[in-house]
Formats: sequence, C-alpha cells, structure tokens
Amino acid sequence: MRRGCVATACATLLALPAFAHATPPAGDVAQAGVVAYEDGRMAEAGALFERAARAGNRLAQFNYAMMLYRDEAQAQDAGHDAAWGWLRRAAGAGLPQAQYVLAQLYDHGDGVPRSLTTAEEWYRRAADQGHVEAQIALATMYYVGTSVAAPDYQKAARWYLAAARAGEPGAQFLVADMYDKGYGLPRDARLAAHWYRAAARQGDPVAAARLAAQGADAADAPGESAPAAAEPAAMPAAPALPPTR
Repeated sequence: MRRGCVATACATLLALPAFAHATPPAGDVAQAGVVAYEDGRMAEAGALFERAARAGNRLAQFNYAMMLYRDEAQAQDAGHDAAWGWLRRAAGAGLPQAQYVLAQLYDHGDGVPRSLTTAEEWYRRAADQGHVEAQIALATMYYVGTSVAAPDYQKAARWYLAAARAGEPGAQFLVADMYDKGYGLPRDARLAAHWYRAAARQGDPVAAARLAAQGADAADAPGESAPAAAEPAAMPAAPALPPTR
C-alpha cells in the first residue's frame, strides 16, 4: 500500500512540469482580458484579470481594480475595499498608472482619508518613471503650495520641464511663463520664446499671443533649436509605460 502511495506521488510530481507548460503565462492572460474588455465581454474580462492578478501580473491587478471600482466585475471580492487592495498592490509593484491613480485618490480624499503627503509620494514615484500626468500634478502641488508646504517654484520647474520635454503643451506654456517671469528658473527671454513657440504650435492661443507681443512668430529663431544646454539637466531616462494590450 505504501509503495502504491509513493508511486502515485511520483507520478503526480512528474506530471507537474507538463501541466505548468500548458498553463498560459499571466501576461498572456492579462492581454486576453484586455481583448475581452474591449469586446464588451465584461464577465470574461473580469475573470481573466482576476486570474492574472492573483498570479502577480501588475497590469491585471490595476485593470481588475478599475473594474471593481466601476462595478464592472462579477467577483466574490467585489467592492471598493477589494479594488483598493488590488490598486495598492499594482502601485507597490511599480506600475506608473496605478501609482498615479492612487495618488489621485489620496489627493482628493476619494474613498480614503485625504493625505497630500501620501499623494505627493505616489505622484513622485510615477513621475520618476516618466508618467507625464503625474509630473504635472506633482509640479502643480509645488507651484501652488499645499496645506503642508509653501510653494516651491524650483521643484515645480523641474517637473514642468520634464512634462514639457515630453511634449505636453500646458507644461510647455508654464515653463515659458516661468522663464518669462523668473519663477523657479532664471529669467531668459530666449528660452521663454522657445517654450511659448512649442506650446503655440500645439494650438495654445495664449502662448501664440505672448509670442506676438514679443514680436516673434511660430518659427524657430536662429540658435534656438536646442535650448536644453542652458536649462537644468534632464532627469535620467525612465522606462516606458507598460502596454495595455
């Protein structure tokens, strides 16, 4: 009888590698969830995201959390408490979009006690990875000041510059304005014109008006094509956001 038990155990162990190879990786399951969600198959998407999330896939953890928040997932652990737990796990695993959403919740006190200090921490984590919306949110916290800190224009300029270099027109205008007025950056008419011009090209009417007031137009002036050498050093390159498909 004992030999039979041992033989059964060995057969089970020998079967495990084959079973593991037959199981799709969590990343593939998460991407299948994206396809199901985009096709409107919510129950299937929720089940796939949950499966991949429990296997440790951070994109699935975030997507599953969002479905739970929106009451789109039919799951045993449905509800905002479960959504919060999965969002926190995705953010802790380093997913920039999850970190940004978590910061937003703390920033506005949405479902959690408001904490600007905690919001700043999560905005910074996402901003460090190149998340442009987080960079703007963090810069704005420093620009206007918060209940826990006075305005810090130099810190604001650093993050607005990061977003401006990524092509965000609102940040480009604000960087131009800061160069124009000497807020957090050395006053520099040439660099102000460069960033006004960048914003104007993307349709910002106020930036275009500032250029007109300076007697400039939307074409680059001589020697103005590479202003970065005169600006604060760019931050280290950040990894790209993970694909949603």
